[in-house]
Amino acid sequence: MVEQAVRERNTSRRAADGRSGVSGLENSHVSGNPARRPSAAPASPRSAYVHVPFCAHRCGYCNFAVVAGREDLIPAYLEALAAELSGLEVPREVDTLYIGGGTPTQLAAPQLDQLCRLVARWHPLAAAGEWTVEANPEGFTPTCAELLARHGVTRVSLGVQSLDAAKLVKLERSHSPAQAAHSVAAARGAGLRAAVDLIFGVADETLDVWRRDVAAAVALEPDHLSTYGLTIEKGTAFWARRARGSWQELDEELLRSMYQEGIDLLEAAGFEHYEVSNFALPGRRSRHNQVYWEGASYYAAGPGAARYVDGVRETNHASLRTYLRRIAAGASPVAERESLDEEARARERLILGLRRLQGVEFAAFQAATGYGVFELAGDVLRALAAEGVVAIDDRRIRLTREGLLVSDSVWPALL
Repeated sequence: MVEQAVRERNTSRRAADGRSGVSGLENSHVSGNPARRPSAAPASPRSAYVHVPFCAHRCGYCNFAVVAGREDLIPAYLEALAAELSGLEVPREVDTLYIGGGTPTQLAAPQLDQLCRLVARWHPLAAAGEWTVEANPEGFTPTCAELLARHGVTRVSLGVQSLDAAKLVKLERSHSPAQAAHSVAAARGAGLRAAVDLIFGVADETLDVWRRDVAAAVALEPDHLSTYGLTIEKGTAFWARRARGSWQELDEELLRSMYQEGIDLLEAAGFEHYEVSNFALPGRRSRHNQVYWEGASYYAAGPGAARYVDGVRETNHASLRTYLRRIAAGASPVAERESLDEEARARERLILGLRRLQGVEFAAFQAATGYGVFELAGDVLRALAAEGVVAIDDRRIRLTREGLLVSDSVWPALL
């Protein structure tokens, strides 16, 4: 599973929610309608995302822009990606670079080498920058890790999802727990930081199974760990199975317990819980995903990729064939375009900022957007505070532990 933060990564209208005590509501930073100050002009992007849509097979829960078993289309994809990136006209240096998918390491070594050279040509990485590549454990060998390291990749995000063999089968994953462990070791051997994804809430999963899963992941000594509750979305194989009654979702209270248990176990192991679904050892947070949560601009290329530049959000056609056809015809690959006004940008920044455990600082938010937090959503936020979903003091607003459990229900009201 790719850093959901941007699928969660590139869906900036998702976030989380919380609960806690209320204080400082009458503080000058948060009360009334503070005078509007002009927001800072959008900065040029210092981050880029590139989408690689190829996978060996499509897992039952996957609704991402991927194609399975079509390695024959990789040369055409690389040619089209080169054409799209050439639209930048000049190389654009970035501080963070993220190649996701799909499974970028599904490409054969010469193709992966070509991809890295192409991306680095148009998005050269600044000194001390972060470059992440996603990989599945079964294909991430020491040779692959060394290839990436030679190109300057600094971090690999591994779709481990579980270290329980039976759970991996239910998730329709192709790797074994042993292969997951070997993939983390391969990253370490090449000097790369390793991020690991875990999924909870699989059919028939118990709290004890989840506890063992988290403990096994911690034992691998990754730098970063993400935990995601399984979601079943329309169009996936699991959606059809649920409709037929052959897939039973877990009780909501059990899911809440799993999420909270994961937080407690990871914090006890020394991981910082810094975003709704993300944990990191000190100093090893995902710099790239923080770009999204801060509401900053970013470039993007590839089928289904979404970019945010100068207040305009564009999303490419998700269909690989459509993407290839349009690029070959000299047409734009963009399927959707949305120009956000200042208020819309401010609201999205508020939502994304609340995903972070540190929350949103009132003074910094107003300096960046020209809007006061309570000017935008005072009634909603006060109601959430009264319910214990957010905590407010004289400097900031943040989600509480309870709020983290219901976050997805909060964002629509803030938009």
